[in-house]
Amino acid sequence: MAKRIDVSGLSAFYGAHKAIEDISMTIEPRSVTAFIGPSGCGKSTFLRTLNRMHEVVPGGRVEGKVMLDDEDLYGPGIDPVSVRREVGMVFQRPNPFPTMSIFDNVAAGLRLNGDYKKSGLADIVEQSLRGANLWNEVKDRLNKPGSGLSGGQQQRLCIARAIAVQPKVLLMDEPCSALDPISTLAIEDLIGELKEQYTIVIVTHNMQQAARVSDRTAFFNLAAIGQPGKLIEIDETERIFSNPSVKDTEDYISGRFG
Repeated sequence: MAKRIDVSGLSAFYGAHKAIEDISMTIEPRSVTAFIGPSGCGKSTFLRTLNRMHEVVPGGRVEGKVMLDDEDLYGPGIDPVSVRREVGMVFQRPNPFPTMSIFDNVAAGLRLNGDYKKSGLADIVEQSLRGANLWNEVKDRLNKPGSGLSGGQQQRLCIARAIAVQPKVLLMDEPCSALDPISTLAIEDLIGELKEQYTIVIVTHNMQQAARVSDRTAFFNLAAIGQPGKLIEIDETERIFSNPSVKDTEDYISGRFG
């Protein structure tokens, strides 16, 4: 069951440096929310706070609150590993485990968590590959290395690996930036299908992509180099691109800066 994310007063730090400041927003279930803005404004940092990946970075810490439905992800006693099981992540560059087969790549998270019946593992792998629109392309070579696939196929393999553990939220950090146009279109089509089951958040530098795939768009910016990034506005995607309420958003979308 897809879940709603409520963020309030969130700031993230790298040591003494404040990377993002006082961000509050609601991310609706079964929808795609896109984060746009110039490089260095904290989009990816904020994305990583949503599944506690930010604190993996030395000196990384967070102030504020992230609620997944009624669960405080930064509350006392909350296991970050269990958070990452519920809030999956797909990274900028496809990162299949190079020494593992296609099958073992998809099964890796299930085996790590130990929350599956061995007899049903093949069914879950097939279901996940079908969910990532990859099954028909790889069903006859499941024992071949995942690294032997094309870039677009590798990214869909990583999506299959992420959804195999049945997360509630799927975070995507520029998932198409390393892909060719045809593979990009395949991922965008897949995002449209996956939102029926998952809450999806995507960081993208491609504003046309944000306009195509997202229901809501959040624009981030920073006042000056070295200053923390801030959420400038978030709204329905159509409104952000046609009639934003903040001039900085309009200037960015129209290409006046960024």
